[in-house]
Amino acid sequence: MRIVSNIVCKSKFYMKNYLALALTALVLTATAQQKPIVQTKYVSKVWVADQGNGTYKNPILNADYSDPDAIRVGNDFYLVSSSFEDIPGLPILHSNDLVNWSLIGHALLRQPPYAHFAKPQHGNGVWAPAIRYHNGEFYIYYPDPDYGIYLVKAKNAAGPWSEPILVYGGAGLIDPCPLWDGDGSVYLVHAWAGSRAGIKSIITVNKLNNEGTKVIDEGVMVFDGHETDPTIEGPKLYKRNGYYYIFAPAGGVPVGWQLVLRSKNIYGPYERKVVMDQGRSTTNGPHQGAWVDTQTGENWFLHFQDKGPYGRVTHLQPMKWVNNWPVIGSEVNGTGKGEPVLTYKKPNIGKSFAIETPAETDEFNTIKLGLQWQWMANPKSTWYTTTNDGYLRLFSYMAPDTIKNLWDVPNVLLQKTPADEFMATTKFTFKPNTRLENERAGLVIMGYSYAGLALNSKKDGIYLTNFNCKDALKGNAENGQTLMKVNDGTIYFRVKVTAGAKCMFSYSLDGLKYTDAGTAFQAEVGRWIGAKVGIFCTRISQINDSGYADFDWFRVEPVK
Repeated sequence: MRIVSNIVCKSKFYMKNYLALALTALVLTATAQQKPIVQTKYVSKVWVADQGNGTYKNPILNADYSDPDAIRVGNDFYLVSSSFEDIPGLPILHSNDLVNWSLIGHALLRQPPYAHFAKPQHGNGVWAPAIRYHNGEFYIYYPDPDYGIYLVKAKNAAGPWSEPILVYGGAGLIDPCPLWDGDGSVYLVHAWAGSRAGIKSIITVNKLNNEGTKVIDEGVMVFDGHETDPTIEGPKLYKRNGYYYIFAPAGGVPVGWQLVLRSKNIYGPYERKVVMDQGRSTTNGPHQGAWVDTQTGENWFLHFQDKGPYGRVTHLQPMKWVNNWPVIGSEVNGTGKGEPVLTYKKPNIGKSFAIETPAETDEFNTIKLGLQWQWMANPKSTWYTTTNDGYLRLFSYMAPDTIKNLWDVPNVLLQKTPADEFMATTKFTFKPNTRLENERAGLVIMGYSYAGLALNSKKDGIYLTNFNCKDALKGNAENGQTLMKVNDGTIYFRVKVTAGAKCMFSYSLDGLKYTDAGTAFQAEVGRWIGAKVGIFCTRISQINDSGYADFDWFRVEPVK
């Protein structure tokens, strides 16, 4: 039986003894009563979509869950999104009501080809996936634009998931989605990445074998969007009332529209209809997502919005069927075309559920790293440990000599920004190897350009520095400033993110009084993703042992 505790204590010594007694009592109680111990649901302090009055506000996930796809299995909803180079990848979220979501696992713990993704491959890796449930199993088809379309499967959405199977090898194959038809045929729709395939703005349908593990034909181009719908991509394939439907975004990410194609034949010809665009709303480029229905017969559509440095956040729109066409969002003058809503009545799923959000804060009190964390490459077991009495210990893994800045360092541990305004604070103790210079540990906001605070080791002690790197993706060197020498390796680092993704870093020696460090930094996007916030411990010299940093906690709170 797994015993979970959510007790948070400032004193690690007190907490360890208290938890020992508490866990013993819980084990005895659970053994006697044979009842599971329920973990408290996490509720963000900086963004909650459920307004507590029967309505919700968009985005329902104010974080970078781009290219969302979702399904309902019984009374449960599951969502998956793109993860690109970040690992673990293919995040799996669960909801009971389409508004309150929790992160329950990842379908990809290491990304193939494994040696290739041992170093950061920004913008590559997992592009828009699709999740389906068939014959008692969950299927996720995901594309790697350089290698082809993969499949992972699981009996339980929380995992474990199978190792990836290459279903269709080749460059430029993106955004797959399967359909099991009533006659036993299995189809796979997908789009094309012009950067790899030399062609885009088209949709292709292939046949799969009965197991869904291999493409068995050359495919048929079923729609050419060059004239009316340039950059059509992200197709999702459904069947309803005898029609095959392809939901697909077009027009480009920041300013495009949601298109729906329909035909009585899987191979077309397809009629087209724009079913949602920005209209008079403030939600730009509303497209790429998933149609789901509820147990009560309602229809809903999940999609993303590109918010620049905040990433591609997830919205929920009401949807209805009119004359066998979907209308998404708030319909405009009976045209059959909708525009996004910012607030709306929550889905009717027959009952109410507690408010819940994906985790952000991590006290590092368990033997598993919080699910919100991702590395910039396939991780190594020597990078960290979580078994040190309530600390996350990051070892100063040495980066290759060719690396010029943090953009190409694999062992940077990051999470998505959770809101337009928030404050992230971490406490850690830096314990460098005394025989080694140039180890460092700290806090960073990561993107095409990045900035942060660090403790650096030198021969005569530990120094506090701030740093930034403009256009890091171009291999530029960091700029840094030494602020002071510290007598103790224990310190508090903080970043305040305000409207427009303006970031101000500060530090404290006692956790009470914080001193601003440097000037405000403008956060920037990464390659197909928003800026991310996180921690690191690195070095540039080789020696036979590593220094480390013990991170006590990482907390996300409202800006003070």
